[in-house]
Amino acid sequence: MLDPVFVTGAPNWMDLGTPDVDAATTFYHGLFGWDLVPGGPETGGYGMYRLRGRTVAGVMTVPEDQGKPAWTVYFHTPDADATARTVEKAGGTAAFPPMNVLDYGRMGGFTDNTGAYFGVWQPGTNPGLGMILETGSLIWSELYTPDVPSAAAFFHTVFGWQTGEMDFPGGSYTLVRPADSDDDTSSFGGLVPLDQVPGGAAAGPHWLPYVAVDDTDAAVSAAKRLGGRTTMAATDVPEVGRIATFTDPAGAAFAVIRPVPMPQG
Repeated sequence: MLDPVFVTGAPNWMDLGTPDVDAATTFYHGLFGWDLVPGGPETGGYGMYRLRGRTVAGVMTVPEDQGKPAWTVYFHTPDADATARTVEKAGGTAAFPPMNVLDYGRMGGFTDNTGAYFGVWQPGTNPGLGMILETGSLIWSELYTPDVPSAAAFFHTVFGWQTGEMDFPGGSYTLVRPADSDDDTSSFGGLVPLDQVPGGAAAGPHWLPYVAVDDTDAAVSAAKRLGGRTTMAATDVPEVGRIATFTDPAGAAFAVIRPVPMPQG
């Protein structure tokens, strides 16, 4: 799972683009208990979701004619401009080039060589998410891609990611972990063939963030009551946990997991 100390290439931020921040806040507060701290004019209205006083995500208004509602996962970089150059050399493209966000940090948005959008965050005064791995916060990220080997090679070039294989019902699962790590316990995400995802062709290549919960079935019930849609029913994955996937009322995709407790000692 994620390392609480952000290293190069590890997820260090996520945010939601949605046409109605108030409606999204009602949904995510009801589901995870997140509270909105609205952004001021200096941030263009970009707000923060917080839980128990710590930041768990960002949120911004994206009008429907400017993009579909979606979650974006960002990865740590010590140099966003150098990463942008590497993305281009590796066959990706820049959706928007790196830019300063006040003194908080420097960010950029890209698509990989298979068409999946992702972001990078070069920390300034804001090092990244204030909470991970705990209930109500980011714990895992998956890339749904039409070409797992090609995507793995791309991100190895860009971030130095290493990969490993884990046995999975019906096949295997490709784990990703930071550069210079040879231990799958440091993995922070996975790569999944797009054709294994219900409705994957329609969704296209994308990253899916997982939020930790104490009760997956309760999360499914709450999401439905709050106007979300379950895209994969609660499912047990041996030695991993109980997972489910959703879209929120505006259509942004995400997942939850009640992880299997880690062995003690």
